[in-house]
Amino acid sequence: MNTIQLGFSAIVPALFVLLALTAILKKKDIFPAIKEGAKEGLTVTIGIVPSLVALFSVIYMFRASGAMDYITGILEPAAKLVGIPPECVPLMLIRPLSGSGALALGTDIIRVHGVNSLIGRTAAIMLGSTESTFYVIAVYFGAADIKKTRHAIPAALVADIVGFCTAAAAAKLFY
Repeated sequence: MNTIQLGFSAIVPALFVLLALTAILKKKDIFPAIKEGAKEGLTVTIGIVPSLVALFSVIYMFRASGAMDYITGILEPAAKLVGIPPECVPLMLIRPLSGSGALALGTDIIRVHGVNSLIGRTAAIMLGSTESTFYVIAVYFGAADIKKTRHAIPAALVADIVGFCTAAAAAKLFY
């Protein structure tokens, strides 16, 4: 283990020691605060579970119904027009919904086309430069109990589209 890894490994224990020393010096009982924090964390977790269950159900139905394949077929010519490899279109559809689903799809794309192919590199850059928008909104807005997302979803989806197009351009430009 190198020095940097050792330093990062020591951060959490060092924070606990610092917290305990601060509590001892100020003569405070930190156990109630830790208990309250754990209770609040569980409350937040319970609050976001329905959103996650709904999101995962929608993703499964989207893929199982054949809608993803149908929409992929429609979007492939437009993607090709702006320079995005058609093989990356399914990744563009899944990425805003699910990070783990997109990672699995990206892994499959790279396995089939190769890590050094334009398609593989484009997929890798897309995974790194875009966000699982609906998952993030479900978790964070759900945790904050925000019901009206207003412009958050359209703005995030536009950012994803820009990220996808830029990823394709960067892959062609740099590789």
